Amino acid sequence: MSGTLNKVMLIGHLGDEVKMHYFEGGGCIGRFPIATNETYTNKQTGERVTNTDWHNVVVRNKAAEICEKYLSKGDKVYVEGRLKNRQWQGEDGNTRYSTEIQVQDFTFLTTKKESMANNQQNGGGNSQAAAQSSQKPAQASQPSHSVSEPEDDLPF
Repeated sequence: MSGTLNKVMLIGHLGDEVKMHYFEGGGCIGRFPIATNETYTNKQTGERVTNTDWHNVVVRNKAAEICEKYLSKGDKVYVEGRLKNRQWQGEDGNTRYSTEIQVQDFTFLTTKKESMANNQQNGGGNSQAAAQSSQKPAQASQPSHSVSEPEDDLPF
């Protein structure tokens, strides 16, 4: 194989609100952390262990504005993109390193607003059926977004 591939796919929960940074030329970027979990059973103790990994996500321009508008801490999202390593000088003079996911495509899986609305409709119960019903409308009403979409006034 002569080519190379740099592709990341994550499904996780936002660890914070989308932080926006606007540039003079009109462009912008949004940054937010995504948490992914790995759960297994410790063979020696029989106890369930959950490990959480944090990923730094970067979205650009129109996609960043869409994420800022619709996503909030705790929402479940699918992101697809590339790994990008950065390095810079910190204020203390030390060299800092960061690995980020540069998003190329994303899909909102569940949002807090939709989950809360469905939870209220289901009598406030926290059942598995309520969780499943909250995911289906989110997938239908919030299609995947590609970063290379043409610019228009509509977010979808």
